[in-house]
Amino acid sequence: MRPAGTLPQVTPIRRILTDLPVSTDPYADARTALEPLRDRIHPGARIAVTAGSRGIHDLVPVVKAAVDWLRDAGAEPFVTPAMGSHGGATADGQREMLEGLGITPQTIGAAIEATMETVVIGTLPDGTEVHHDALAAKADGVLLVNRIKPHTDFHGPIESGIAKILAIGLGNHRGAASLHAGGIPALGANIEAAARMIVAQGKIIGGLAILENSREQTASVEFLEADGIAEAAENALLQRASSLLGRLPFDQLDVLVVDELGKDKSGAGMDTNVIGRCWVHGIPEFESPSIAAISVHSLSPASHGNASGLGLADVIPARLLEQIDLHASYVNALTSGAGGARRSRLPMVMEDDEAAVLAAVTMCGRRHWSELRLARIRDTLSPNELLVTPALLSEAAERFDLEITGTARDLTSAGQLGPWSEK
Repeated sequence: MRPAGTLPQVTPIRRILTDLPVSTDPYADARTALEPLRDRIHPGARIAVTAGSRGIHDLVPVVKAAVDWLRDAGAEPFVTPAMGSHGGATADGQREMLEGLGITPQTIGAAIEATMETVVIGTLPDGTEVHHDALAAKADGVLLVNRIKPHTDFHGPIESGIAKILAIGLGNHRGAASLHAGGIPALGANIEAAARMIVAQGKIIGGLAILENSREQTASVEFLEADGIAEAAENALLQRASSLLGRLPFDQLDVLVVDELGKDKSGAGMDTNVIGRCWVHGIPEFESPSIAAISVHSLSPASHGNASGLGLADVIPARLLEQIDLHASYVNALTSGAGGARRSRLPMVMEDDEAAVLAAVTMCGRRHWSELRLARIRDTLSPNELLVTPALLSEAAERFDLEITGTARDLTSAGQLGPWSEK
C-alpha cells in the first residue's frame, strides 16, 4: 500500500551562528597541546595512539599530529583501533572502518595494529570485568584520542570522551559487552570506575580531547592529563562540549526527514540529543525536541552495514534494507545490551523515499497538511541547515537566528528525495 497525499513544498533555511570557537589548525593545536608530555617520553618507547569509529571532523590531522609529535619526541608510535565491538567485532573490520574514516598507514605515517584480544585488568564491585586491549597493554604507553561530547544513552559527570574510549573502546568486544551488561543506568559509573582502574596501571600517558562546535568544526584540542581522566578535568571539558552542541532550531516537529544515519554520525546512528529520542529502558526521555515521526533514507558508507540505531526511526525506504549488514548490526546491538533493544528494531518499510515520507506524515497526527511542521536534515551532525515546510518557514521568517537561503522546491522527485541545492 502506498500512502496517499501531496507533500507540501520545502524551502532551505539556515541557523545564523556567530562567534563560534574554531581551531584554524587542529594539527598544530594538537602538537602544542602535547608539549607538557615532552619530558616524560622515553626514547624508543612504543606508544599506542587510539582511533575510534566516530565521524570526527579533524580526526586524521589530530591523530597524525599525535604520531608525528611522539616520533619527534623519540617514541615509536603506532595506531590501534579503539571502537569496542564495531567493525563486526573483528580486527580486519575495524581496520576497514578506520580506512573509511581516512586513517591509513599512509595518511597518518604509522602502522595500524589491531586485535580483538584483551587482558582482564580487574573486577568492579558489581562483578563487571574490566578488559583492556592486548596490544595497548603490551605497549610502553597509551595516548588516547577522542572527541568529548554528551552521550546518546545516558547523562552524568563523564559521558562520551576520553574515559569512554579507554574503558569501552580499548575494551574491544569483550570489554564493551562486559560494561554494558549491567544496563545503561549503571553504564556511566562503570565507565568512570573502569577508566580509573586502567589509569592506575600506569600505562596511560594522557588524552587528546577534541571539542567541536555546532558546525562540526574543531573548536579546540585539549590535553587531558592521565589523572584527570574520568575526573573533574574531563567533566569540565564535557560542560564546554555540551554548550557547543548543535541542536535543531525547533522544539516541536511533526516529521523529521533524515537523509543518512550511521556509526560515523553517532554511536546510536542518530544523535539522541538532537532527535529527542533515547528509547533505552531505565533512562528518562528528553523533554525536547518532540518529534512525532522520523523517516531515515540511507546508511552511511562508513558504517560498513552497521545499522545500529535504525530503530529510532519510524519508517524507511526499501532500498535501505540492501545497505544493512545484519551480523555487524546485531553484534553491536547485543554488545550494547539495553541500548540495543528498541534501537535494533526494523522500522516500517515503504517502497521509496516519497512513500516513506508520506507514511511518516500520515502517522504524525496532523489532519491539515497545510499546517505540517516537517523538516529535512542531512544527518544529526548537521542540524543547522534544513529544508522546511511553510508552517515552519513562517516561524523562521520571524526569528533573528534563522535565515532563508533559497526558494521553495519539491521535497521528492520521481519517488526519491530531491537535491539540496537548486539547479
